[in-house]
Amino acid sequence: MTAETAKTREERMATDSIGRLMVSMTFPAIVAQIINILYSIIDRIYIGHMEGVGANALTGVGVTFCITMFVSAFSAFISNGAAPLAAIWLGKGDLQRAEEILGNSVSFLLICTVALMVFFYAFQKPLLYMFGASDATIGYATDYLSIYLAGTLFVELALGLNAFIICQSRSWTAMLSVLIGAVANIILDPIFIFGFRMGVRGAATATVISQALSALWVVSFLMGRKSSLKIRKSCMRPDGRILKSVFALGISPFIMNATESFISIVLNHGLQVYGGDMHVGSLTIMQSIMQFFSAPMSGFTQGMAPIVSYNYGAGNFDRVRRLYRWMIGVCFGFRFLTTATVMAFPRFYAGFFANEAELVALTGQVMPIFMVGMLVFGLQNGIQPTFLALGQAKISLFIAVLRKIILLIPLALILPHFMGVMGVYVAEPVSDVISAATATVLFVVNIKKILSEEALGRIG
Repeated sequence: MTAETAKTREERMATDSIGRLMVSMTFPAIVAQIINILYSIIDRIYIGHMEGVGANALTGVGVTFCITMFVSAFSAFISNGAAPLAAIWLGKGDLQRAEEILGNSVSFLLICTVALMVFFYAFQKPLLYMFGASDATIGYATDYLSIYLAGTLFVELALGLNAFIICQSRSWTAMLSVLIGAVANIILDPIFIFGFRMGVRGAATATVISQALSALWVVSFLMGRKSSLKIRKSCMRPDGRILKSVFALGISPFIMNATESFISIVLNHGLQVYGGDMHVGSLTIMQSIMQFFSAPMSGFTQGMAPIVSYNYGAGNFDRVRRLYRWMIGVCFGFRFLTTATVMAFPRFYAGFFANEAELVALTGQVMPIFMVGMLVFGLQNGIQPTFLALGQAKISLFIAVLRKIILLIPLALILPHFMGVMGVYVAEPVSDVISAATATVLFVVNIKKILSEEALGRIG
């Protein structure tokens, strides 16, 4: 692959019709995100149907979500912080700078891997109790997490670096990296869980092997001749100026992912105190459903963001306006329709994850309340990645902090004192509605100023 051919492919983001770009860039990313979410979804479906222990096993694995989400949050620093910067510099025509960003990203992920493994192996059991595990579920939680943590490196590289393939206008290649791992996971899950009778340990083993295959694909591509952005040893020396720019843009998605972990901690603890294991299990099911329907939107915005970033870097502001209108409109419409469907048939969806009538009935009762705010949350789902694609770190950070730290966590702690266990569930929609409204106002107020030569000159 010649540099000229790669440049021509990337320049299509500024010249091809928006409709054609949306299909070519977002469809593979959507498929990749749906497939990727199947890692955890398939695990939970199989675990929830384990004969005689399904409910406790599902609840135990659900508690580990707090830690696995925190681990993956560090890859968000790179996939949502470094990759958009690399796309902007590609738009400016500076390949060297883009490769320095990639090299520093690899170094950062390697350092994170070591630190995370040491910390969570040392404190996993007391942390899991703190996060909502009980004596009935702690064994399943530790069995799953002990094996999952061994694959931390694969998680960080697979999730963190795949965005650098997408920003080269290679969404199909990026989709394959996810497809390889997910297909392996779907095949290996029943073999290890039921065939080898390993239970939750089998689910974790299948996930680690699958993530390793995905990571190998991603790294091999970024070191190969077909990639215009390459991992080079000369670019891996940490550069404070580059890392500062990456952290400034990546801190918002990091907080969004990391605080998702903290939110799970607060919600799990509240549900355990005011309700018990069954309520914690209901949250695991609802989070799984929310993840599944969030995946297509994540793929859509992940595919659109490089197009927005490239055109912003090239100063094509009219094209950027058309792009962000599509991004916000599609996210809102999709989120509204899928949420309405789930609210209308909650027990149907809960039945995919459990076969115990009591757990399915409870989840069906609380799901419409828990998810009603998602009817309008699609606005924020489209606005947040638009701000990120335009390099607006401070606004994006505020939106992330508002919903989860300022609103949801305090509400989840306060409302149960007045409403009992239902207060934990109600905290979610209240936070969603206020946050989506605020994000919309901020976007309307700031977008004109952002799309200016002066603002573009400050990016980097």
